[in-house]
This record gives sequence, structure tokens and C-alpha cells, in this order.
Amino acid sequence: MKITIFGSGYVGLVTGACLADVGHQVMCVDVDQDKVARLNAGEVPIYEPGLEDLIGKNKAAGRIEFTTDAAKAVEFGLLQFIAVGTPSDEDGSADLKYVLKVAETIGQYMNDYKIVVDKSTVPVGTASKVERTIAAELEKRGVDLEFDVCSNPEFLKEGAAIEDFSRGSRIVVGTDSERVKQAMLECYGPYNRQRDKMMFMGVRSAELTKYAANAMLATKISFINEVANLAERLGADVEEVRHGIGSDPRIGYSFIYPGCGYGGSCFPKDVKALAHTAEEIGHPAEMIKAVERVNARQKNKLFEKLCQAFDGQLAGKTIAIWGLAFKPNTDDMREAPSRALIEALWDAGARVQAYDPEASDECRRIYGERDDLVLAERRDDTLEGAHALVICTEWKAFRTIDFAELHDKLEEPVLVDGRNLFQPETVKRAGLAYYGIGRGDSVRPVLA
Repeated sequence: MKITIFGSGYVGLVTGACLADVGHQVMCVDVDQDKVARLNAGEVPIYEPGLEDLIGKNKAAGRIEFTTDAAKAVEFGLLQFIAVGTPSDEDGSADLKYVLKVAETIGQYMNDYKIVVDKSTVPVGTASKVERTIAAELEKRGVDLEFDVCSNPEFLKEGAAIEDFSRGSRIVVGTDSERVKQAMLECYGPYNRQRDKMMFMGVRSAELTKYAANAMLATKISFINEVANLAERLGADVEEVRHGIGSDPRIGYSFIYPGCGYGGSCFPKDVKALAHTAEEIGHPAEMIKAVERVNARQKNKLFEKLCQAFDGQLAGKTIAIWGLAFKPNTDDMREAPSRALIEALWDAGARVQAYDPEASDECRRIYGERDDLVLAERRDDTLEGAHALVICTEWKAFRTIDFAELHDKLEEPVLVDGRNLFQPETVKRAGLAYYGIGRGDSVRPVLA
């Protein structure tokens, strides 16, 4: 099939590369000339494991191309995927200006039947808005052309997006059109051979499914963090509790890892958007709002634990931070817990020495060059002159530490484990003060 994808960001590039990899002809279009030039030069502007190789292979095979020519792109594909950003507006709603701009563009240039596929995460009712926008442009042109709009939400985890696209548990398509169903079956056929993963439903149901899925996962994270906060006050270990409840198949182990809050481009934005949608229709959505509040509070936990360790005296201290991205295997720092911690430390007069395997450039882009921020080239370089170490992101490179060496390198023996990577007693035996999430901050070192 010939497929056009508007937007060469995270979703657009993964979708385009994966569809090209099974033999489709894909044209990705973007308004950012610099980004398109970089992609045509073989440079992928985001970090996602395996994506650069996949794009390079399919570009060499002539199955994927990148352009800024919208008219050419609209002419190219029967399927017109909209995969542009939907950032949070000031009121928490999803900003649809980029989605509707693409719809307008399609209406301006289409000359035959098109199937417009909403791949971006959009609120319920967006397909109707896209349909009206295209129809309005066709009316301006004085032409009568058939088209359909369907919803095909993405369920990609950053850091595992190619695997999710290729071997995901379901492919959701919202449509009532048999013509659209057949086209989408052909589009996803290569990824639908082992078992039928296609789930056809109403357009509005598909739009809500995406938000409901992310809100459910965010709820599990906020729930276990709330339990962790209880465990700290009750003398329990939340990791033991996690194993106890996760063994129940009705609950399971996924997304019940306590930590310093969720971040990224999806959960924070989508929870806000769903809460805003609920307000618009007069439904209070109390649980969804509580999920957001708990997460916002949890992002302050690491700073609170440092204040506890140093009796609130952080001015002049140097804090080593391992992990800047909101999760491993990405360079994405949007809504990352590390940002809340870094900014709170600066406000308290502390200095930060940080390391991340992929996100240092992104951190530099966000904060620029500062005297109170050092971005180290190696993990252990952050420890020189540091008074404490904080684990923000659970990269594999952080899971093994020589605690005796860590004790000797730190100016003061304090470890704040924001992802519960270590056993408190093991850290304690090395003479370090250990502060985990929901594990009891009364764990003190044996050695002075």
C-alpha cells in the first residue's frame, strides 16, 4: 500500500518505519525543514532503540521517504495518517491545532478518495472535527470527493516501541465503514498473521480506549505510590507488599513498581485531557483527578528525602543524580521526576552533578549551561565531591554498585533510591544511609 504519515515525531517515525519494514511504501511529511533534512541525511532526531537502523534499512530499500511537500504527500497515499502532537493546553485539554491543520491540508490538496487515520492521541469527538474540517476545505474548493475518517490509536511504550508495534496485544480501529475495515486489514495484515489482533469498534469508543488505557496504567502507578507512602509510616516494606499483591493474577506485577512518579509525553498529558473532557460533560471524574494529584506529590519525594537526610540544610551541597530521562531507553525528559528534583535543589541553593546514558543533551537543551549543573560523561564522575547520590531512573547501568566504594567517594554517606533498586540491608552494611520509596527511612548505617 501507499501510506502517507503527517508528523515525523515519535509516533510518526515508529509507525512509518514499521509499516515500511513489512513492504508498504511510506511517505512521511513534516513542516520542520531541518528535521526532514536530518532524516534524509540518515540522522534520526529522537532516541528509540532500533529505530535508526530500521529507518536506515528501509530508506536504503526505497520503502520510506521524508518530505516537506504536503501536496505531494496527500497525493501519494490512500491512507493519510495524522501523527502530530497534541500537547496540553493551559486548561489541561488536548490542543488539536496541529491535528486540524493537517485535516485542513488534506482537504486543500486531495483529488480522490482518501482514508484519514487519526493516530495521534485525541479526545473523543476529534474524528468528527477532522471530518468537518476536511469537508469545509472541499466546499471552499467547490469539489465533491469521498473520504472517510477513522481512529487508530497508538499503544507504544517509549523504549520498546518497535516491539510494541510489531508484537502488540491489539490493533484498535474505530470505524463503521466496511471500506475502511478492509483497507486497515490490508495495512496491518503483516502484523496480524499469528492471531487476529484487529479490534473494530465505534470511532468514539476507539478514541476513549486510548485515554482509558493510559489512565488505568497511571492509576496503578499512583496507587502503589500511595501504598508506599502508607508503608513508610506503618513500618512496612512496600516491595514485600508489591510481591504480595502482584502474585494475584487479577492485579499482576506490571505498573505496580513504587517510585518517584510517572512522566513522559503520554500519561501526564492524557490524564489531564481525560479529566478535562469529564469536566466539559459535567462528570466529576474524582479518581482521575486523584491520580494526577498523587503523582504531582510523588515527584517531590526525592527532594523531601534529601531534606530529611540533611535536616533541611541543602545550601552549598552537591548532589549526584543518576538518571534524567523519565524512564530507561529514551532521552525524553518531558514531565520527568528528575526535573522536579533538580529545580527544587537549585531553589534550595544546592549544586547538581548528573549522568544519563541518553538524556544529557536533552537536559542541556532544557537548562542550558549553568554553574550549578554538571553533566558528566560517565556515571561515577558524578560522585566526585558529591554529598549524596540519588537514583532517578532505573537504567540497567545503575543496578550494580560497589557500595563500599560509593561510601568512600561520597562526602556524606547518603543514598536516595528513587526506584527501589537495592536491598536496604545491603546498603546499610556498607555504612550508607538508605532512603527508598516506601521502605522505611529508619534504616540507618551500622558503620559511622
